[in-house]
Amino acid sequence: EKPRLAVFKSNQGIYAQVIDDSAGKTLVAGDTRKLSGKTMTEKATSLGKDIAEKAKKAGVETIVFDRGGFRYQGAIAAMADAARESGLKF
Repeated sequence: EKPRLAVFKSNQGIYAQVIDDSAGKTLVAGDTRKLSGKTMTEKATSLGKDIAEKAKKAGVETIVFDRGGFRYQGAIAAMADAARESGLKF
């Protein structure tokens, strides 16, 4: 019913994509490698805003957050909060 915002975190960065599981397609994708910010939390905040903007352009308003087994703290929480503040509904 709702697309899924899947998140993966590595030592190099954070990767996020909005996936439509019923069609098996990735609607929007982004990562922190080319975004501005000094710390990983700042980059994650930029990623959350970027993903939210791209998702709105793709016509996605409401999503389900899939943190991929990572704890909801630090950079993962910062990314999710920034996406919420930018207009995505979880």
